[in-house]
Order: sequence, then C-alpha cells, then structure tokens
Amino acid sequence: MKEIREIIRSYDELQNEGKRSALATVVHVEGSSYRRPGARMLVVEDGRLTGAISGGCLEGDAMRKAFHVINEQRPALVTYDTMDEDDATLGIGLGCNGIIQVLIEPILPDDPLNPISLLKKATEHRQTSVIATLFNLSDRRQAQPGTQLFLGENGEVLGECPIESLEGRWQEDARSAFHSNENKWVSYSTPQGEVTAFYEILPPVLSLVLIGAGNDVMPVVDMADILGWETKVVDGRATHARPERFASACQVLVAKPEQVLKHIAIDDYTVFALMTHNYNYDKAMLHELCQQGARYIAMLGPKKKLNRILEEFEEEDRPLSATQLESIFSPAGLDIGAETSEEIALSILAEIMAFLKERRGIFLRDKLLPIHEREKLVIN
Repeated sequence: MKEIREIIRSYDELQNEGKRSALATVVHVEGSSYRRPGARMLVVEDGRLTGAISGGCLEGDAMRKAFHVINEQRPALVTYDTMDEDDATLGIGLGCNGIIQVLIEPILPDDPLNPISLLKKATEHRQTSVIATLFNLSDRRQAQPGTQLFLGENGEVLGECPIESLEGRWQEDARSAFHSNENKWVSYSTPQGEVTAFYEILPPVLSLVLIGAGNDVMPVVDMADILGWETKVVDGRATHARPERFASACQVLVAKPEQVLKHIAIDDYTVFALMTHNYNYDKAMLHELCQQGARYIAMLGPKKKLNRILEEFEEEDRPLSATQLESIFSPAGLDIGAETSEEIALSILAEIMAFLKERRGIFLRDKLLPIHEREKLVIN
C-alpha cells in the first residue's frame, strides 16, 4: 500500500505540471520474479519513475514502452521471459526464472475512473477492497481493457465492464476474491477472444499501536515508517508521549489504559506492542486488548512476566481463553539474537510480518517450496 500511496502522490503533483503519464502493473507471473502481481510503477513522459516492477532490470525497458503507450494513448501488455538462459539482458540480470506480464496503461486525467482514480478509492477509507484489471494474455495485439473495477468492503462498486458478455460475471468473481481474501485470476471466453481478469486484494495499511513512549520505541516507529505502516504511540506520561520525539507521520496520544481504545479502532490489520516497562500498565492493557479481540499483541519482557500476569488474571477470576492466549506474543519478536533497541525493533517488526503473512520466519535457503505461492488461473 505504501507504493500505491507514493504513486498517487506523484500523480497528483505532476497534474499541476500538465505532464502525461502511464501506469505499469505486474498482472501475472509464471515461475519466479523479484516482484509479484500488483507491483506498480508510474512513468512520467519526462522519465520520472515512482514505484518498481522488478529489482531494477525491467524498469528501463518498461519506461521506453510506456513512452509509446503515452504517445499512442493505448494500453499494451508486455511480456518479459527470464526463463531464457541465453538472455543475459533480462534473465541473468534479474536473477529470476519466470515469465512476467506487465500491463502498461495511459492515465487520462479527464477520466473519473482511470486506474489512479480507482486506486485512490481503494485508499480513501480503511477497508479491504478489490481492484479488477482485464488483459488479453493469449494475444497481446488485441485490445487490453486495463484497470476497470473497484469493489469496496461495503459493497460499493465503481467501473463498468467494457465487454458486454462479462457484465455481472466479473462482479461476482470480484466478490468471490474478496471473500476468500486472495488474489484471483479468471480467464473468460468472449466473442472478442479470451480475456483474463486479475482480481487484486488491497488490504488497508497496517496499523501498529505502540503502548509506551520510551526511547526504545523510537526505532520501532522509524522502521515502521519506512515500511509505510501507520503508527500510533500511546503512553500515560505526557513527558514521554510528545510528537517531536517520533517520526512526523506518527500519531501520539496521552492516555490511561482504560482510555486507550476509546481513541483506537481495532480491525484485522491493527496490531499492538506493549513496551511501557510498567508492569501494571502492561497488565491492564493486555487484558483490555484481549477482551476487544486484538489479533496480535506483542509484549516486552521475559516469559515469567507473562506467566505472572496470567496467574493474576486467574486469581482475579478473569482468565483468558485459549483463543485470547494465542494472540499474545511474549517475549516479543523473532529469535535473531537481538540486543540493542534497533535490533529488538527489527525483531518485533519481522515477527509482525511473519504473523500477518502466516509464515514461520525460517531461513529461505531451508525452504523446500517456492518463496511465493504460484498464481492459479481459473477458466470460465
């Protein structure tokens, strides 16, 4: 989502300059690649780039092809085959072994439903949404419909299908992708030929709430800011919870434990880290967060601290359920040998990533299966 926000910001800036642009989107990958479907890059006619579609090997060629798209005002599907061992320009440079399909679309400012407008809609509210992009995978010379549909969590739909025979069907498939919470590719047979739709899940930005405003929280905020996460810092001490101590994008609140959740809404993309170094504050917050159904709660301190808190909950006749206990990660972080504040911050953020992606945080060299799951194409 950070990349999308940067693309939107860059696009808004260039509108004041009257510059034309095109959006390059990875829409399908067969085999391995540095970037996965949904990676985007905004290309301005003066050569400026925002975002990336590879590790740096495809951008130059994609930029040149984007110039043609801008001039012709017609979308184009570009195929990059890095499986060819004799292709030293792409295959060896990219270090991958896959076929990457990149759709390049001209952005028409006067079109209220252009790709950037639909992406703006997806970032307008804190919600999960689906963006549908249509392309002709079997014949690149045919018309490439491009980014056409937005489906919001509340059921809002924007966009119209350019292929009459698919009207209604693609909204149904978009809802199916939304309910499964997984990207989906569907190939349709139409009078105009075979058309593939890429239904992309766009979740809201991860919201990291840090309970505590000590010095060790600062590197957590800084690293989370680099990742594009939304961060909030909460502490009961006004002397510590001061905005000037943290990254400019961070929201800082002064609140007692019982007041915190009056200011923060919890959803599936909201995670917490208890870093107050205050036993009673952490204990009060831990119980409150468990009662409110927080999915992930990290807490600094040794295992015996958590055990003591849980024993006290039992004695106070307010024990936590098995589901609530599953949401608690203490000691916080992955085991990477962290000691300094910066290393501990890295450990905690890595654990959050692993949790959200449902990964174990192992060495990739020991992984027997591909790093990323392969795309599944459904034939309709």
